[in-house]
Amino acid sequence: MPCGKFLVQYVVSLPKPLLRSFYQRDTLQVARSLIGCVLHYGALSGVITETEGYLGPNDDAAHSAKGRTPRTEVLFGPAGYSYVYLIYGMWNCLNVVTEGEGEAVLIRAVEPLSGVDLMRERRGRHPLADGPGKLCQAFGITRTDSGRDITCGDLYISERIEDMPIEATPRIGIDYATRCKDELWRFVGQPTRK
Repeated sequence: MPCGKFLVQYVVSLPKPLLRSFYQRDTLQVARSLIGCVLHYGALSGVITETEGYLGPNDDAAHSAKGRTPRTEVLFGPAGYSYVYLIYGMWNCLNVVTEGEGEAVLIRAVEPLSGVDLMRERRGRHPLADGPGKLCQAFGITRTDSGRDITCGDLYISERIEDMPIEATPRIGIDYATRCKDELWRFVGQPTRK
């Protein structure tokens, strides 16, 4: 009997990106909900373990607090787009735009899942993705990725694969802020997987 008659094609299904509606919600709700979801960029992936919410013009730690500029224009656009900026002249940081004027969530850390060898090649012996700049270096995310629609394409976030205890704390590195620096807008998940 010819084998061809009984061949079954298997399609490896990749996780699907979160829908735009996921990001069209309150920023702090999105920031908390992203804990345990998976960040993907090409063949690289990692479970999101830390986020921070930035609440637009009323949040003096947000880049959008001073209004629209060419750099921050994406923050005032539709939810579900990436906003990547440079800090300290060397570290890129990935944010996802949410509902609300000039609001976004900073992806601060992930626990690597796939592509670890490439991440190590980029990061050396240093921790791979336990900070926003390290994460972007490990994943190869740069400012050229700013303004990408993360509901489609190869830079995206898929649904939560792990429920984990979440702690809310003040955000990090915003000592310059006066109004909102003590708000508990940073969310840290404690992975329970082995």
